[in-house]
Amino acid sequence: MPSFDIVSKVDAQALDNAVNVTKKEITNRFDFKNAHIVIDLNKKDFKLNVETDDDMKMRQLIDVLINRAHKQGIAPEAFDTSKDGYQSGKVWKKEVQVRNGLKQEDAKKIVKQIKDSGLKVQAAIMDDLVRVTGKKIDDLQTVIQAAKGWDLGIPLQFENMRS
Repeated sequence: MPSFDIVSKVDAQALDNAVNVTKKEITNRFDFKNAHIVIDLNKKDFKLNVETDDDMKMRQLIDVLINRAHKQGIAPEAFDTSKDGYQSGKVWKKEVQVRNGLKQEDAKKIVKQIKDSGLKVQAAIMDDLVRVTGKKIDDLQTVIQAAKGWDLGIPLQFENMRS
């Protein structure tokens, strides 16, 4: 029976490359000359700890980071910038979480969307992925096209297409 998996993954190497390219670009920019800039990537927890001189530079730095990550193939929705930055002494600090893997509530939303689509496919939650199976590959491809239009706030990838 044909099937595929819906996942939400971020490649750790691509994220590391995006952080390194951002650091390199920031050191060459005139508006960041002699500024306190720290971008620390925790690869295990997929967290970015960012420090700058003020809030405006923080916003610019995160904007550059998201643009560089997008060029590396990481969707902008993968970055959770909802947490506000805070001032600690003379520097602004912010923790940016990188969403990696499907949470249970996101997986439930995906299954609900698939069931509401009315196609003859089954969706099952398996840890941090949703497996979609159906009798015809055409139905699975229709689900993929529909999923690309859903606005769930998380990046989705489709893998392990089996016929």
